[in-house]
This record gives sequence, structure tokens and C-alpha cells, in this order.
Amino acid sequence: MISADNIDLSLKDLSLTDGDSAGDNSKVLKWNLPLKDLYKLACNFYKEKSGKAIHLSYEDNLKLVAFTQQAAHGPLDLSKAPPLGMFDVIGKDRRIAWQQLGTITKLQAMEGFIDLLDRLCPLFKPYVEAIKKDKEEKLRQAEQEQIQRNEAQAAEKVRLAELQRIEDEKNREELQRRQLQDALNQQTYHQFKEYAEIQFPGNPEQQAVLIRQLQNEHYHQYMQQLQAQVATNYARSKGEGDGTNEEKDESALAGSGTATEPGLFTNANMKENSQFEFKEQCDSDNDSGDYAVISPANMWTKADIKLFKQEVMAGKGDGVIRVNHGDTVTVKVPTHEGGSCLFWEFATDNYDIGFGVYFEWGKPPTTEVSVHISESDEDDDTIEEDEEVICAEDLECGPSPGSQLVSSGSNRSLGPRNPISIIIPIYRRECHQEVYAGSHTYPGEGTYLLKFDNSYSLWRPKTLYYKVFYTR
Repeated sequence: MISADNIDLSLKDLSLTDGDSAGDNSKVLKWNLPLKDLYKLACNFYKEKSGKAIHLSYEDNLKLVAFTQQAAHGPLDLSKAPPLGMFDVIGKDRRIAWQQLGTITKLQAMEGFIDLLDRLCPLFKPYVEAIKKDKEEKLRQAEQEQIQRNEAQAAEKVRLAELQRIEDEKNREELQRRQLQDALNQQTYHQFKEYAEIQFPGNPEQQAVLIRQLQNEHYHQYMQQLQAQVATNYARSKGEGDGTNEEKDESALAGSGTATEPGLFTNANMKENSQFEFKEQCDSDNDSGDYAVISPANMWTKADIKLFKQEVMAGKGDGVIRVNHGDTVTVKVPTHEGGSCLFWEFATDNYDIGFGVYFEWGKPPTTEVSVHISESDEDDDTIEEDEEVICAEDLECGPSPGSQLVSSGSNRSLGPRNPISIIIPIYRRECHQEVYAGSHTYPGEGTYLLKFDNSYSLWRPKTLYYKVFYTR
């Protein structure tokens, strides 16, 4: 009787030899797999499962072994076959089964082995499907990882390009600023030199210092006037197209070479005005350093308004203020010597409120944050006449015409007071629906003026919750 162990010994011939003469097996498909790969899976399955998960008859095993011999060596050549022993019954049966396959090709033998194993063992095809799905999943994951790597590389390129663009933009703005300041200095140099020679006769060093101070003061005043004009033009053209481009205006004014633009001093103006006022103005601002171009502020909103109000009421903020109808509240925040950027957050109950930010140049008289309330913005001379609060057509604004503009400033001159720059013009904010927040990098030493304007309201007071803080 033939044992199962003797049958298993024949499985050593299941592997294929190199240099298959039957052609390019990679192009022959079966079950959507290359025939050679599928045949290898079938051989491995037969080796692993024979006598364990599957139990085949002696005749079926002979047929399967015969197919593997044909697939490995081709048709049987008795002249080259080694002699069999007299008692090698299994070897004779295997040789007979191999001889019965005739002259079929190696590919046909592979396919015959697969078909016979599939017919004898129903578990074989699910086994192949599972392996195929696993390979497909690994391939899909590899492709997905490659896509993610490509996307990450593309995002990194975009990020680097954006950083380069920002750097180029900063360099371009700095170049424009220098060109503008140089153009203004060239226009006013002789005028300021005449004045300096009168103030410090025979002292070139003091004259140079005074000329530099006057040029810085003149540039700062010019930029203030330019920014106010840009803000006014933008407010007037809002909804009608693109606003005024500040940078283009600066370039045009810098390259015009005209000494009679707004904010520029002519010889006649200097002779008519008190020369002592120029000296006094520069001396008062000497401690605060050179004026810089005001950078734009950042503004954003936060959704969790309820939590913000609770934090402020619990003492985790600056406080709560009642802004009566017709009133304007100014929160004065001096720059801190250890800070570099101011942050603010605010919200109201039920109704909106006007909000704007200004910057008063010069050394602050105090380091404490203070709150000032005025019944009318006409009493507050820190806002220029070009800034406006646009009042929508609602009951809160009274029966005035729909296009009426309520001025938030007066026409009075600042006189000897420190100059004030516009950072954010006053507009009504829907701060009763979400928290409004913002930040601004210190342009120099001075005091921030945070304006909360309720002057347009005839009878509604507003409850204001606010926080201000600085970062290093």
C-alpha cells in the first residue's frame, strides 16, 4: 500500500526551472493574473494544504504531479529519463501519468494543473482571490502614499514660493518707501537747510541733526495725509469698483517731483508759519525716534461670543463698559517697552457698534490703560475729518436721509498735540453676533486709541465687553 509520505516526496519537482522555452509567460493571463504567477500560487497552495486542508486520491495526486513535471521539463523523453528500480511502483505510476500528457506545452500543463486543482479543491479559488485583493490593496496604498508625497512636495513648493513672494513684496515696499522718502527729502532739503542755518549758525553737526528731524517729521505728516486720502477715496468708491491703490499713489507722488503736493512745505509756507514751531515739534518728538510707515492691522472674528463674555465678566479681561446712546468711548493703550504687538477683542449685547483704531505718536505720559467717554465725537480732536461712520438706514439712526454720513471728528487743527495716524477707520461692526479681534505691530512709541462709537444711536445704549493685551 502507498503511504501519503511517499506521495509528498514527489512535490520537490513542483518549482519551475529558469529559461522557460514556452514563450513570454507574463503576457498570458488567467483569472486576471499572469499564468506563471497563478501557477506558483497553485503549487504553494498544494504544498501547504495537501494532507491537511485537502485530501486527494492517489490518482488525482498522480495527475497533479504529472502536470508539474510537464510544466517544468516539457514532454517526457524516455531516452533521457533515469532508470527506475524494479520495486519503484510510485515512480512507474508517475512516469505513466506524465507520458499520458503527450506533447502539450508547458503553458498548457500549468493551466491544466490550475484547472484540476480548482476542480478538486473549492478552497483554491477563494485563496487566490484573497491574495489578489491583498496585493491590490498594497498597490493602492502605495499609490496613495505616492500621491500624498507628491501633494506634500507640491504644497511645500507653494509654501516656499509664497514665502519668497512675501519677502519680495516686503523688499519692494521698503524700496518704494525709501524712494518716496528720498524724493521728499530732495524737494525740501534746501528749505530745511535755510531754517537749520538760522537756528544753529556755524554749527554744521547740529544743522544736520535738525534737518534730519524735520525730514522725518515731514515724511510722517505726508504719509498721514496720504493714508487719510486713500481711506476716504476707498469709502467713497466702495461698491463701485476697485479702491484706491495706496502703493500706486505713493509711487506716482514720489516720482512726480512736485513740491506743492499736500503735506509738502514750500519756502512761502515756511516764511509765513512760525519757524519756532518746527523746532519745538521736533524737540518734543526726539525721544520717540523716527516715524515709520504704519503697517495695516489684522482683523478677524471668533464664534464663541458667550464664552468670551463670561471670561470678561469673570475678571479674565479688561472689563465691561456701558456705552450710552450718542456717546463715544476711547480706550487709550500706551505701547509697552517690552512689547512688539497689540491685540484686542470685543463684543456687545444685542446691537452693533462703531469701531476704529488710531495711533498717537510720541512718548506716552503714562503706562496705564485708560478709558475716556465723550458725549459727542466733536469733543474728541484725535480723529480727522475725512473719517466717517456709515450709518445704515435703520430706526437707531433716526429720521435722517439714508445716505447721511455722521462725522466722527472735527475740523480743528491738532495744534501742538502729537500727530495721530489712522490704522482702522471707524465702521459699524456686527460684534453682537461674534467676537471681533485684531492685532497691530507697534509702529513706534506712542498710544493706541481704540474708538467704540455709539454716536449714531438716538436711544440704544450698548454693553461693551473688551480685552486688550500685548505680545513681545
